[in-house]
Amino acid sequence: MFESINPVTETVFERVGLDDAETIDTRLEAARRSFARWRSLTFAERADFIRAFARCLRDDREELGFLMTREMGKPIAESRGEVDKAAWCFEHYADHAADYLADIDLESDARHSYVQHLPLGTVFGILPWNSPLWLASRCAAPALMAGNTVIIKPDSHLPGCTGALASRARQTLPEGVLQFIHVDNDGAERVLRDSRVQAVSFTGSSKAGKIVGAIAGSEAKPAVLELGGSDPAIVLADADLDAAAETIKTSRMINAGQSCIAAKRILVEETVYDDFIGKMKGFLEALRMGDPEDPDTDIGPLARADLRDELHRQVRASIDAGARCVLGGEIPDRKGFFYPPTLLVDVPENAAAFTQETFGPVAAVTPVKDAGHALALANHTAYGLAASIWTERQRGEALAAQLEAGQVAVNGLVKTDPRLPSGGIKSSGLGRELGPHGIREFVNVQQVWVGPAR
Repeated sequence: MFESINPVTETVFERVGLDDAETIDTRLEAARRSFARWRSLTFAERADFIRAFARCLRDDREELGFLMTREMGKPIAESRGEVDKAAWCFEHYADHAADYLADIDLESDARHSYVQHLPLGTVFGILPWNSPLWLASRCAAPALMAGNTVIIKPDSHLPGCTGALASRARQTLPEGVLQFIHVDNDGAERVLRDSRVQAVSFTGSSKAGKIVGAIAGSEAKPAVLELGGSDPAIVLADADLDAAAETIKTSRMINAGQSCIAAKRILVEETVYDDFIGKMKGFLEALRMGDPEDPDTDIGPLARADLRDELHRQVRASIDAGARCVLGGEIPDRKGFFYPPTLLVDVPENAAAFTQETFGPVAAVTPVKDAGHALALANHTAYGLAASIWTERQRGEALAAQLEAGQVAVNGLVKTDPRLPSGGIKSSGLGRELGPHGIREFVNVQQVWVGPAR
């Protein structure tokens, strides 16, 4: 039995049981049967269904946004924005999948040789709790438009969001094309190993992702793994400090800091270090923490008590290692899983806030001597998901090539966008989601060689 706990009131408001073996088998068989029909549709025909699903999301924006806020504490304005972004993702692939997967002619000794992109079958999505609609969309939208069917294992703490997505899939899509299951880790492994599943898309921690990747590899099934990050934000002396501090504040604090691509290690050149800290502290102090259903709230609670407690452990360990806490850093005496915007400065390389992924509203700032020192520290991590750099534009573009990260923002917010590929390297993942690259992860890139006519 899974429990959904409101992170503001700390009360259980919904329980959901595990799906039994018969239910799981029924879903797998429905996905297998529906694949033959779904793949035979043209891109335009599939797009009609996908756009209908997106319209359903937009029409029910208020209900879906409220469910997200209630189940994981995201401020209501951010929840509404996530609904819109999820709908946009489905619409984007409805509009562009045919171009992304168009045949490619290649020269050879054949009369005609080309590559075509064919669907694989059923894709199994294993997803976390922090952005339930957006993560579901970036897994499902490209896979579905490529002609695959999709089964998603959502986070167990989000039965409301899961039920809402499942009901809208039933309303707008052919039976068996997009389904959801409630299983534990052992159940997820059985589904992944089932012969009716051809690929897996996983978003979550690096530790869990490596386990999923190993299982997929043992079954010779393709996997896309979007894992953790300890993303650097480099601020050099020639940066616009006001823009840098405000944008990094947003990156670090959106969704109460519960984002893989949030700026987590802020590396600031010594000559502007104190100025930057002053500006960052001012922006953080202006944030309002409170009820996420209140549209004026900037920071809601963390999703669970264990997440808050682990974050506080990392803050205390970082202070013990030599970091200074100039804002926040204490669990508030109130109901709910709240943690205040926290600013750690002079964070050493051995501190938990530097070496580990911090999943909450904690900004860690470290001084650097120059750009070379910043790059060395930025790359001194097991992670390689995303990064940002603040400096003169051409210089920033040149330095981006030296950052070990799957995506880099120069003088801007690191974000995911349906039009652009997203993913990491090193312990931050494998493969890409979104953009033209994401839709090609779960297709058979089939070479066709045509000889002379008889």
